[in-house]
Amino acid sequence: MANLLAAQGGRPLRDGLADLATWLGVTLVAGSALWVVADVIWHGVGAVNWGFVTTAPQDAGRAGGISTILVATFLVLLVCMTAALPLGLGAAMYLSEYGRGPMGRWVRRSLDVLAGVPSIVFGLFGAVFFVQVLGLGFSILAGGLTLACMVLPILIRTTEMAFSGLPQEYRAGAAALGFGPSGILLRVLLPAAAPGLVAGLILGVGRALAETAVLIFTSGYVDRMPDSLLDSGRVLSLHIFDLSMNVPGGDHNAYGAAVVLLLILLVINGIGGWLSRRWIGRGIVAS
Repeated sequence: MANLLAAQGGRPLRDGLADLATWLGVTLVAGSALWVVADVIWHGVGAVNWGFVTTAPQDAGRAGGISTILVATFLVLLVCMTAALPLGLGAAMYLSEYGRGPMGRWVRRSLDVLAGVPSIVFGLFGAVFFVQVLGLGFSILAGGLTLACMVLPILIRTTEMAFSGLPQEYRAGAAALGFGPSGILLRVLLPAAAPGLVAGLILGVGRALAETAVLIFTSGYVDRMPDSLLDSGRVLSLHIFDLSMNVPGGDHNAYGAAVVLLLILLVINGIGGWLSRRWIGRGIVAS
C-alpha cells in the first residue's frame, strides 16, 4: 500500500517535468525561428521597395534590384514542379495501393535514402547527367530537373502517407458503387488526399527555393534576364549567397533579397493552408 501511494505521489512530479521539458523545447524552437526571421527583417526591410523588386541587379548586385533573379527563380521552380508533380503523384499512388510487396519495400527504402542525400551530391549528379550527358548546359531547364530529382523523395513519401492514411471504408464504398481501380484512385482517393498532397508540395517548394548547392552546378550564376529555359539564370537563394559571401558591400541587398524570399515562402504556405481548409470546408475531406 505504501509503495502504491508513493508511486501515485511521484506521478504528478514526472508529468510536471515532462510538461516542462515539452514547453521548453517548443519555446526554444519557436524562439530560434523568430530570432532568425526578426534579424532578417530588421536588416533587410529597408532595402525592399517597388524599385527593388522591378529593377535588375547592378554593380554585381550592390545596387539595383532583383527582377531578373525573381524571373529565373520562378522559372526554375516551374520546371521543377512540372517534372516532379506527375511522377511523385503516380509513384505515391502505386506505393499506397499496390506497393506492399518486395518491390514496394525496396522503392520506399530507396526514397528514404535519397531524402537524406546532401544537396551537393544532387548538384554533382545534375552537372554530369543533365548539363553534360544530355547537353542542356548551364540552364534553367537543367537546374529545374535536378531540383525535381531532389524533391521527389519528400513529395512521394508525404503523398503516400496521405493516401495510406485514408480509411479503408472509402475504397470499399467506392468499389461497392461500381468504381474500378482507376476510378477509386482518381475520383475518391485523390480528392480526399488533397491536403496531404498540398503539404508535400509546400515542403518540396520550400526546399527547392532554399537550395544553392544544386543550382551552382546546373542553372548557372549569371544575373541577366533569361531568354528561354535553355538560358542560364541565378535564383534568389544563390543571389543571397553571392552577395553575402563574394560581394563586398552587398550585405544590404542580400538582406533585402532574404526578406523577399521569406515573403514568397509565407505566401506559398498561406495559399496551401487556404486550399486545404477550402477542401475540408466543402466536405471533400473528412475532418
